[in-house]
Amino acid sequence: MVEKKIDLTGQSSTSIEAAVNLAVGRAALTVTDIRQARITDIIALVEDGKVAHWKVALQVTFQVSDRVHE
Repeated sequence: MVEKKIDLTGQSSTSIEAAVNLAVGRAALTVTDIRQARITDIIALVEDGKVAHWKVALQVTFQVSDRVHE
């Protein structure tokens, strides 16, 4: 098996988990066989002294297809 990693960023006003789910869900529309997502950074975006959004950076690992394109 061969895997590849891509870097993604997700943002949500709700939670860190929602930001991760958004990034992975969007990637899954075009990337198949996603195996894992590793959070590499978490940022709290602050507005008026309160956390307004969560921004996460992640590495998504997916399996490289064995199919040969002609």
